[in-house]
Amino acid sequence: MSFSFPSLSPSQFEAISADLIGRDISVRFEQFGAGPDGGMDGRHAKGPDLTILQAKNYEGSGFSQLTRVLRKERATIDKLVPNRYILSTSVSMTPTKKTQLMEIIGPSLLEPGDIYGKEDIEALLRNHPDVLEAHPELWQASATVLETVLNRTLDKRSKRAQPPTILSSLLPRAGSDPGSTKEAARDVLFILGTRPADDQFILWLGPKLEALGYRVFSELMTLEPGDRWRKEVYRALEHRAVKVLVPTSPATRQDDGLMDVIDKAGEVAKVLEDPRFVIPLRMEEGSRIEGLRDAVPVDFSRGWGRGLERLVSALHRQKIPCKIEDIVVASQWDEFRTQRAIPLVREPEQLTSNWLSIVEMPDEIHYYDAVGSLREDALKRRISRLSYPAVQHGRSLIAFADPKDIEDSFEGVASLRLRASVSVTKFVEEGFPDVDLRARDASNMMTHLIRDSWERLCRDRGMISYAYSGAEGFHISSEQAANGHRVPWGRQGGGRRSSMLRNVARKHVWKYGVTALPRLWPFWHVRLKARVLFAEDNGTPEGKSVDDPKKMHRLRRSGCKGWRNKQWHGRLLAFLEIMSMDSAYIRVPLAPGQNMLLSSEPVLFTSPVSTSMPDVLDADGEEDDESTLGRPEVEEEEA
Repeated sequence: MSFSFPSLSPSQFEAISADLIGRDISVRFEQFGAGPDGGMDGRHAKGPDLTILQAKNYEGSGFSQLTRVLRKERATIDKLVPNRYILSTSVSMTPTKKTQLMEIIGPSLLEPGDIYGKEDIEALLRNHPDVLEAHPELWQASATVLETVLNRTLDKRSKRAQPPTILSSLLPRAGSDPGSTKEAARDVLFILGTRPADDQFILWLGPKLEALGYRVFSELMTLEPGDRWRKEVYRALEHRAVKVLVPTSPATRQDDGLMDVIDKAGEVAKVLEDPRFVIPLRMEEGSRIEGLRDAVPVDFSRGWGRGLERLVSALHRQKIPCKIEDIVVASQWDEFRTQRAIPLVREPEQLTSNWLSIVEMPDEIHYYDAVGSLREDALKRRISRLSYPAVQHGRSLIAFADPKDIEDSFEGVASLRLRASVSVTKFVEEGFPDVDLRARDASNMMTHLIRDSWERLCRDRGMISYAYSGAEGFHISSEQAANGHRVPWGRQGGGRRSSMLRNVARKHVWKYGVTALPRLWPFWHVRLKARVLFAEDNGTPEGKSVDDPKKMHRLRRSGCKGWRNKQWHGRLLAFLEIMSMDSAYIRVPLAPGQNMLLSSEPVLFTSPVSTSMPDVLDADGEEDDESTLGRPEVEEEEA
């Protein structure tokens, strides 16, 4: 494939040269607009190193004109003192000509290979067809080039008109007899779902079923889900589906396209005389779908893992084909995830954590020994009734309280004598070696004391406690914030905003709260784990308690899924406003007259990268968005 360059303007030839040679030597050349260029048609500068590119389109003038111009420019080249000089020219080259040009240009031209003649430029264009396509001015220079580009474009369009291989492999062969015994076996599990609501579930379920040996198809695997291949999906389902799996939720009923496919699957079920051809996968309680009311659903609402166990058991009972060797998980699952991945931007971003720094602690912690007879259970009961935190260690006590306060608190129960006092940091790092209290145990005791003091403060403030697995959470009560009331916050980040911490939605009262998790590494801080407590709406501010832990878990999974990060962030800062009482610190009593100070502003971290996700809602838009659980549904407001 040959090219004719005389029709190109100087700037066009410079741009083509910079693209091609930059690709060849793996650098990016700076390019400049019209005007004096100081002998540089392209520049690559990295630190002290300078590479310059000159482009001379003298194909029509010949080699002699090229040499005359370069002799005149020798002084300019020497003045630039480049580490490397590269010449691109449309003049045809020979080894002798390149040697002559090296003598003219001087020491900046390091080797003959840094002279790109007409033949070199044409070779680069053949090796980099994308550069050729990016410069339409070259197409006019050759009918062959234009024909090649057009054919490549037509080939791409023709290929794009064909279904993806993953789908076309399931379609019946053209001209095949539908009743032929050679027709491909029904061995494919079709997963249908509402997009994009069910995407994450399908991306989770599909690969797991394939890893178990089942053949699976979802329109996500075409990498172009939607109406584009709907007709082909119908045909594939009709000829190859052994079962159709349908995640069902309230959103399913609103998806007309999905309901059409479900209807199609119902027709196939009648032809196959298989009443269990369609298997609903129940994602939420009560999510039954017209046309599937008689189908027995597999329950995924109590956990995806448990649902998968039930589904596999059902498939096994119905003798669905399943491979036991040569199992392959399709690459399209990961390709779909990557295709829709959020791109990263190389810009730092400041992020708000859920960590509160412990900025002040008492200087010392004390170890008390019991003197005389003592019943340890009596000591334990008295500790539980103290107004400040303390830890029992056999017949001894560890607390921040002074001896006088200890004496008053344990009068009539035990006589406790101060044995040792150490700084809080030394206690955590070394423990109390004299009484065989190791550093690890001391560290655990310290986190217990901090957590206990936080929980006592929350109870004193009138918060609602709830025992979660392994920890206790404290939630905003109706005395602290009425249902639907927006708590102002914003001192932490500049500019006032507000968020709800309680409201009534979907016939339940929800209450925001946190669990405190003290940590002593990498610095002393308290991590706040967000919690949401639900109660049945019975017309009272607090509602009727939900005593079933499983139901509470389902409510949290379904009720809060509409909250975005900005909403969780806002609720945390509103919660801290209540805890700090408009102060810069949260004062947590550890003993009479001694407090722990927590910063009321969460620790900020800086990420070296950020995302290009648009912030489509304004400061308060997140809270007003109807997808938020905090916004009652229309029918509930009218009821």
